[in-house]
Amino acid sequence: MSEVSLQVPLDTRRSGRMALLQEFWAYFSENRGAVVGLFFFVCIVLIAVFADFLAPHASNVQYREAFLQPPFWQDGGSLRFPLGTDAVGRDVLSRLIYGSRYSLFIGCIVVSISLFAGIFLGLCAGFFRGRVDTAIMRIMDVVLAFPSLLLALVLVALLGPSLMNAMIAIAIVQQPHYVRLTRAAVIGEMTKDYVTAARVIGVKQLRLMFVTILPNCMAPLIVQAALSFSTAILDAAALGFLGLGAQPPTPEWGTMLAEAREFILRAWWVVTFPGLAILLTVLAINLMGDGLRDALDPKLKRS
Repeated sequence: MSEVSLQVPLDTRRSGRMALLQEFWAYFSENRGAVVGLFFFVCIVLIAVFADFLAPHASNVQYREAFLQPPFWQDGGSLRFPLGTDAVGRDVLSRLIYGSRYSLFIGCIVVSISLFAGIFLGLCAGFFRGRVDTAIMRIMDVVLAFPSLLLALVLVALLGPSLMNAMIAIAIVQQPHYVRLTRAAVIGEMTKDYVTAARVIGVKQLRLMFVTILPNCMAPLIVQAALSFSTAILDAAALGFLGLGAQPPTPEWGTMLAEAREFILRAWWVVTFPGLAILLTVLAINLMGDGLRDALDPKLKRS
C-alpha cells in the first residue's frame, strides 16, 4: 500500500498587529491629502520638541533696535530676524516655533480630558440605559444647546482668563460629541453575540464595559479625537485673541494675533504668519482626520 503525501499550501499571510497596521496604512495612504497632513503634523511635532535648538532667539527677548522690522526679503529686513519682529522687537519666527508647543499642548490636554470623560459617560449611558441614560444625555443636550464658543467664553469668564481655564472650558464644550458617539457605538455592540456570550459566562460589568465592549467602539472615537484636536487649537486661538486664553507674553498663536491686530495695515507680517501657522496646522490635522476615517470606517473599505 503506497503512501500518498498530501501537500497542503502554507498560509504565508501575516497575522496579528503587523497585518492590521499594514491594512490601516494601505487605506490611509490612498488619501494623498491625509499623507501630506500627517507629514506636516509630524514636522510640527518635531519643531515643538526641538524648539530650543531650532529657534534663533528666545521667545520673549526684546531687541529695542528692531521694532517692527520686516521679513528679510523686504527693504529694511535682515536674516537675523527671517520673518521680522513684532511691536516690541521680539523675533516672530522664534515665537512661532515656541508657539507650536502651546498649540500641541492645548490639543493634547483638551482631547484627553474630553475623550476620557466622554467615553466614561457614554459607556454608562449606553450600558445601563434607563434613568442613567436619560440624565446624562439631557445634560449633554443642554451643553449642545449653547453655541460652543459662546459657552467657552462664559466658562472662562467664570473661571478666570488663563490658558488652563481655557483648555478646561474647551474640553467641557467638546465632551457631548464623545458621549453621543460612545453611547451610539455601545448600544450597537450590546446586541451582538460576543456580548451575550460574555454575559452568559459571567463576565463582570466593569470588565464587560471596558475590556469587551469599549475596544470595538474606538474607531469613530479616534476619528473624532483627531478632528477635535484641530477644533481645540482654533477655539484656544479664538479665546487668546479675545484676551481670555493664554496671557501675554506667552507665545501662543492666538495671543500673538491679539497683540498684533493694531498693526495690520503697517506691519502685515505680525498678523499673517501666526494666522498661517493656525491655518496650516488645523488643515493638516483635518486632512489626517479624513484619512483616519477612510482607514478605520469599515463602510468605506472595499471588499
